[in-house]
Amino acid sequence: MIRIESDRLHLRTFVETDAKNLAKLMQRNKYFWATYEPLHDEDFYTEEAQYRKILEGLHLQRSNREFSFGIFTKNEEQLIGHISLYAIKRLPYNSAFIGYSIDEQFTRQGIATEAVREVVQFGFNVLNLHRIEAYVSPKNIASVKVLEKAHFKKEGLLRELLYINGSWEDHYIYALLQDDFFQKGK
Repeated sequence: MIRIESDRLHLRTFVETDAKNLAKLMQRNKYFWATYEPLHDEDFYTEEAQYRKILEGLHLQRSNREFSFGIFTKNEEQLIGHISLYAIKRLPYNSAFIGYSIDEQFTRQGIATEAVREVVQFGFNVLNLHRIEAYVSPKNIASVKVLEKAHFKKEGLLRELLYINGSWEDHYIYALLQDDFFQKGK
């Protein structure tokens, strides 16, 4: 298990026993998150489905292809979000994508920005990535602000990238390079 501590948060990679709380988080935020990502079949929101998802994530973690963290309050009493470095590619790319979601009742508190900064630091310092990328809907102003506060740069618009709830949606691509991260002083 990998643990990351920040000022207000405790991040740790998911373990099998997190399935119940992860399912509750998914259920609570099903429609809130569906504004910018696809709704899933009902089965997805069950403890069993989240257990399988955690097992898959652990397999990918062992092969250094994905690291999925739960975002917990500092005392680790409550799961309030999740964040992942995924689709990790080694040379010649040495890159990954970052994705995150915060419980609706904990938005607008800087939690996503804090979690992104910590996981980016893990990606560059521990995994020695060269580049971390993120896709974000132009409509998702809050997430755009998170990436920009974490010093990601908008590199372009990917037209009709994702099929979300009945329509093809454009997404920006943002990226942060290891050199830029270290020059910014983290």
